[in-house]
Amino acid sequence: MADVSPGGPPDSYAVAPVGIFQPDPVGRKTGWRRWLPMALVISGLALAAVGMLFYLGFNIGITGLIIGLVAAFLPVPLLVASFLWLDRYEPEPVRYLAFCFVWGAAVATAVALLVNTVTSIWFEKWGLPDALVAVLVAPFIEESMKALGPVLLSWRRRSEWSGITDGIVYCGMSALGFAMVENVLYLGGHGYRSGVEEYGPATGLQNVFLIFIVRILFTGFAHPLFTSMTGIGLGIAARSGDRRVRWLAPLAGLLLAMILHGTFNLLPTLSVTFAQPLIMLYGYLGFMVPFFFAVVGFAIALRAWEGRLTERVLPLYVRTGWFSPPEVAALGSLGRRHSARQWAKRVAGPVGAKAMRDFQFAATQLALLRDGMQRGLRARPFEQQVDTAEEHRLLVELQNHRVAFNGKDPTAPQAFWDGVNYQLLFPDGVARTVSAPESPVVPVPVRLAPAHPYYPPPPPPYGPWGNWPQR
Repeated sequence: MADVSPGGPPDSYAVAPVGIFQPDPVGRKTGWRRWLPMALVISGLALAAVGMLFYLGFNIGITGLIIGLVAAFLPVPLLVASFLWLDRYEPEPVRYLAFCFVWGAAVATAVALLVNTVTSIWFEKWGLPDALVAVLVAPFIEESMKALGPVLLSWRRRSEWSGITDGIVYCGMSALGFAMVENVLYLGGHGYRSGVEEYGPATGLQNVFLIFIVRILFTGFAHPLFTSMTGIGLGIAARSGDRRVRWLAPLAGLLLAMILHGTFNLLPTLSVTFAQPLIMLYGYLGFMVPFFFAVVGFAIALRAWEGRLTERVLPLYVRTGWFSPPEVAALGSLGRRHSARQWAKRVAGPVGAKAMRDFQFAATQLALLRDGMQRGLRARPFEQQVDTAEEHRLLVELQNHRVAFNGKDPTAPQAFWDGVNYQLLFPDGVARTVSAPESPVVPVPVRLAPAHPYYPPPPPPYGPWGNWPQR
């Protein structure tokens, strides 16, 4: 990777005074107003989780709870890693991912258990079959409650929602928490405890093994698949400036999630009612599995979209000297980002690799923010002021990250990007203008995106390097 930096020599990357590139945060709460809501949320989730553990232990016994927890937790790390892999371009804060997971495991599960149990009792009094609860009631209440946590997050932390990928990840984490606790009930209660009461511990463990194969290996994707429909709707709403889309897209996603969930629960009901096991098999293999792989392919394509977005949006900053062409080109794919981190590690060690990783994350956030500003996602003056402040913060953060690796490669000439050409520092100490090549010098040379409208940054201070901004 070429050792090229925008705007001036590495020594000129000192942070500008507050008010030029670092405006004070707008509307940010301080003191107790900031930590009290967080403390209340954490306390509420902790109480819900403890209450759920007591409920499970009381209903299925301590042994059943332990066996169910161990068996239900086994697939969770793999599934969580899958969502984290999907979100590699712009990883979400761990605290928000944990909130969604605990919400699904404690709050959503508790409400769904209560509603399903009460409804089952009423259906029995009315002479209605209990199977209707799984087909009509469970999809409605379970999908609504799994989605409520991510919806609250999108309401209170809208800036953390950059698109459909984030919606899939947040809703998927909520669904994983819900599925884990539901699996504890099936594995520890319907599996181990029922087997022990009927024939002994050996039968209980055999039941756990069989239920594990059916519920986790074969249908473990079900809850994340259903709730991801709501996530897609929330993601579409987050990237749309149309008020109607912001309301209708999440509702349409939630409705689709309920329909999928109800259809999935209907298959075994029909198989038992008509004594035709093939109904379940055909529905599972003919619809659910293909639909699952279609959604996975869609999610992977969306992940690549975030990489291509940087190539479409960041050239705005290239033409005004905030980025050099190789920096933008090296952000276009995960492979190029990995090569850039390897280069930074070679020239600046682990500190350089970490700085390059943080640089890439901040650049992706900047591209998403600028794309949202161009789309008019936040039209109110106050929101635009907040976006401008965030944009300035990210630009300063990017400059600070560059300090760790720019100018550290002794084999590369010092070249500085002024927005139009390179200013190449020759061995005689004279800086000469050199036009940018058609394909920037990066680990994998690529052609830059087409030109975009001119975007001027705020007026910078000027330093001893003539007309080069001293950033």
